[in-house]
Amino acid sequence: MTLRAGTMRLACMFSSILLFGAAGLLLFISLQDPTELTPQQVPGVKFNIRLQQPHNDFPPGGSRDGDFKTLTERVAQDLSSRAPRGLHLRGPDQSQAHLHIGARLRPRQRRRRLLIKKMPAAPAILANTSAAGPFVQPAPRALDGRWVSLHQRQQERKRVMREACAKYRSSSSRRAVTPRHVSRIFVEDRHRVLYCEVPKAGCSNWKRVLMVLAGLASSTADIHHNTVHYGSALKRLDTFDRQGILHRLSTYTKMLFVREPFERLVSAFRDKFEHPNSYYHPVFGKAILARYRANASREALRTGSGVRFPEFVQYLLDVHRPVGMDIHWEHVSRLCSPCLIDYDFVGKFESMEDDANFFLSLIHAPQNLTFPRFKDRHSQEARTTARITHQYFAQLSVPQRQRAYDFYYMDYLMFNYSKPFADLY
Repeated sequence: MTLRAGTMRLACMFSSILLFGAAGLLLFISLQDPTELTPQQVPGVKFNIRLQQPHNDFPPGGSRDGDFKTLTERVAQDLSSRAPRGLHLRGPDQSQAHLHIGARLRPRQRRRRLLIKKMPAAPAILANTSAAGPFVQPAPRALDGRWVSLHQRQQERKRVMREACAKYRSSSSRRAVTPRHVSRIFVEDRHRVLYCEVPKAGCSNWKRVLMVLAGLASSTADIHHNTVHYGSALKRLDTFDRQGILHRLSTYTKMLFVREPFERLVSAFRDKFEHPNSYYHPVFGKAILARYRANASREALRTGSGVRFPEFVQYLLDVHRPVGMDIHWEHVSRLCSPCLIDYDFVGKFESMEDDANFFLSLIHAPQNLTFPRFKDRHSQEARTTARITHQYFAQLSVPQRQRAYDFYYMDYLMFNYSKPFADLY
């Protein structure tokens, strides 16, 4: 009797183990992301793409019209696997219908976003993404042979920026957006644009463009420098309440323009310290000369004029600065919080004309509005170039250059700028 009861007990235990194993397997399958079981488009891997049949409304051209159309369709389909969420591009052969390009996140990124969404700081995620897809169909002026390459350039810049954020700023995406994070962002409600101001990267002319878009001026040439920087025509995003901030972050087109960090630093130094300035000389110049010039004259200490570039860099790298930082040489990663705010468009000063006019096409700006070329201040003086930048940095020692590079390392990494000197590591 005892042996029979023991046998029944073992049978029950074995059945229970089988049932638990089956239930665990079913649970694992139900939680598995089905998209991870399908091939993903990744750099360096090509999948076969089925070409569409040519449309009859392609504009007539030379003997290569058909080849160009097929190439355009192939590139457009290939871009669809990497474009930002909600971006619509109208190709030369799509006068009635537009191409919707949806984003494909890699499995690791997708899982990470799902985890973040379950965390308490959900409002930050809402603020980071444009749920409505702020990009619209580009205007006809964008539909030349360059629009595909310009779009691809945008995808690459955003990919590099997001990878740098994922590697070095992993906790940023879980933080809630505060007014401080958006204090440098200007709002243009007509065309639903948010522009993060980066000084010395074309910001004066970009604010002129925003004023024309808002109907506050008829031409960028009519807007004086003081009106741009000291007027109150343009609203900042931090002047809105929290609901207004989050609404605009999630539905407007967010963009910023950046510049090579050393070049931007030299441009700021030349502008603020090599010309008369009633603010930077007494506030920054006096403090820099008093701390870093051994035998400063009484006149220099009184006026704050005559700061040399090595002295300025000493101030910049000093952890105990005698006076605080300034937006003209602050890191872009701190001015615009690109690891917290998911920007839709990343332009560069070095390719300003192409990037700016492509962006204006994407937001359907008036046809006669282009990005102004004129120099805002000290117009008779040459713009700061890579050659001029090297001349200034040649005044520094190798360790100083290395420390300056380390200081701006995140900007170099995030916006994919090359090391400016061969001896840097």
